[in-house]
Amino acid sequence: MKSNKNPAAMPQPHPRNRHPYARRRLLKLGASLVLVGIDPGLALANTRPTIRGVRVWPATDYTRVTIESTQPLQVQEHQLASPNRLVVDLQGLTLDQALRALVSNVHPNDPYIRAVRVGQFTRDVVRIVLDLKGAVTPKVFSTAPTGQYAYRLMLDLYPADGKPQDALDTLAARATESTQATHNAPASTPERSTQRKLIVAIDPGHGGEDPGAIGGGGTYEKHVVLDIARRLRAKIAASPDMDAMMTRDDDFFVPLGTRVTKARHARADLFVSIHADAFTTPAASGSSVFALSEHGASSAAARWLAQSENASDVIGGLDIKSADHALAPVLFDMSTTQQINDSLKYGALVRESIGKINHLHGNGLEQAGFAVLKAPDIPSILVETAFISNPSEELKLQNPAYRQQMADAIYDGIRKYFASHPPLERRVTV
Repeated sequence: MKSNKNPAAMPQPHPRNRHPYARRRLLKLGASLVLVGIDPGLALANTRPTIRGVRVWPATDYTRVTIESTQPLQVQEHQLASPNRLVVDLQGLTLDQALRALVSNVHPNDPYIRAVRVGQFTRDVVRIVLDLKGAVTPKVFSTAPTGQYAYRLMLDLYPADGKPQDALDTLAARATESTQATHNAPASTPERSTQRKLIVAIDPGHGGEDPGAIGGGGTYEKHVVLDIARRLRAKIAASPDMDAMMTRDDDFFVPLGTRVTKARHARADLFVSIHADAFTTPAASGSSVFALSEHGASSAAARWLAQSENASDVIGGLDIKSADHALAPVLFDMSTTQQINDSLKYGALVRESIGKINHLHGNGLEQAGFAVLKAPDIPSILVETAFISNPSEELKLQNPAYRQQMADAIYDGIRKYFASHPPLERRVTV
């Protein structure tokens, strides 16, 4: 016999008792645990966060300590002086081997951390003490699970005196220093057409928590592109009319917006971001060069690669709460047709040079909305040196000779662009 009662009209339980069956199951679980001699509190302890790993990323710009866990960590921190220390209390944790490993992860050459001490401060609190080499400005924040990572607690230690910025200030000052030039000579080379050194901003993609693409043979994109970038910097440094800066010169995370800001602060004349990405199929091969697009990607592959590269901030561990969300849109709105046109000319010359050492992917210079190319006043390109997801190209990237050839090819394109398009006046406004 069917009931004529309307379920929606039946009395509803009080909000505290909306799950009576679940409540009964919990009570039964507690009773059964007592019967078999197991402390219910011990069972509930299994719901506490479990540490999946700890990592330390030392760099001149800042040192990052990452603590990855299965659940969000409740944290309290404070600083002490004489000597300088950062004290971090992790709530609801029991000290385990994973946290103890933090001690051995700190190396003597870390710019900011002298040593780490870890201990069970109270029954429910694990205390971490970072013994510092000097005063720092700490930044502590958490990120939600993304990609291969679970929850992460980030402890970023920045210099209190802002010394890393001084290097960019020095480079910008050197760029404005006058040099001896032959004014009567035809302006066919950069040294004859300008009275200052031309600055190239080199951006090795990814870094730190963000490994970039990983080849089937275990090659990390972030390591390969850093090596190519260093080789390119050496080529530029040997030139009498050019200078170079790098957005990172070590294995640490740099947000996309910060990469652009660094280049602008150094008053760069050109910007090149170096990558070795993966694709959905290992059959994809060849080198590519990209410029910014204001009107969508030039191909589905370009769109896919741009989305992949733009995800670096999330994977690398960006503090969303304090990030300047307006930066990228503002830079994009400021981007002019002239900047993009210059980037296309610059990219075409680099692509032509790269084509002499490797097969070129696609039919020509491509465009997409890469966030790292959005400096409004610097011609900017992104170079995919090879597909690390292709087994044969991964072998190329593992070869120092190929990495040197790639650096030489990019340098050759840069020189050709400066020779035909010397930037006589600066358009940079910081």
